[in-house]
Amino acid sequence: MNNIKTVLSIKDLENLSGIKAHTIRIWEKRYNLLEPVRTDTNIRTYDVSSLTKLLNVTLLINHGYKISKISKYNSEQISHLVKDITTKINSNSHAVSAFKRSMMEFDQSLFFRTYDELLAEKTFREVFYQVFIPLIEEIGLLWQTNTILPAHEHFISYLIKQKILVNTALIQTNPPTKTDTVFVLYLPMHEIHELGIMYLNYEILSLGYQSVFLGESLPVENLKEFTQIFDDVTFLTYFTVEPNPDEIDSYISNIRKNILTNNSKLWITGRLAAKIDPKNTDHQLRTFSSIAEIINEIS
Repeated sequence: MNNIKTVLSIKDLENLSGIKAHTIRIWEKRYNLLEPVRTDTNIRTYDVSSLTKLLNVTLLINHGYKISKISKYNSEQISHLVKDITTKINSNSHAVSAFKRSMMEFDQSLFFRTYDELLAEKTFREVFYQVFIPLIEEIGLLWQTNTILPAHEHFISYLIKQKILVNTALIQTNPPTKTDTVFVLYLPMHEIHELGIMYLNYEILSLGYQSVFLGESLPVENLKEFTQIFDDVTFLTYFTVEPNPDEIDSYISNIRKNILTNNSKLWITGRLAAKIDPKNTDHQLRTFSSIAEIINEIS
């Protein structure tokens, strides 16, 4: 249980809810909205139930309720109002909040309920673009600010991976209908953030291309065989935390020298793709700012 963050600071609540710490303090003083525990040095701390209540209050405020009115409701009444709202509207922001609650409480049942509600109204592609991508981006920021622990990120990432794998399994037995290139998807050594590349695999298969998914932490030399097997190869990779920014140029140079042939290409996306000097890109090596940009190019 040491890996589970059950004690939250007011800054954690601000990061997770979007409500400024100053406002939270006012709501506590004026409306007794939350009941923090104070340390010996008079610092406020909160439990996960406080976070759940604050996320629900945020949703109600975003739908026209006044904090003075909300403060008169107990937690059960607030939850009932939230349920009424979410059954009447298609709220991507509510889904993101619900997934964050699922993450903080390690509640996979809440994750599955929220996902099923979304899927009743949206395609899997819409769920990924409209909800999962904003969620993943927010989780990245929460991790950087130490609001969440690796255990939280691993928990929610695993559940999202499950959904990508299930949807990929439904289409991956279909024979390719497009043969102008074969996509080989992989992550560099020590890169373990698979969600983006996994979803790209799903999209590429959906478009009728052959896709070879190699997963995380692959040595560059393992790519050599593919240019010998296939006439035209597009290597597709995702730079999130690796390679080290100081080593990106040498990484690319290595692939150009030892892997790429006249009939092969390297496409790179992810946060660190922006570190690549545009002068180093050409018809064989391209960078993309987003998954959507890659799919538009393929389509």
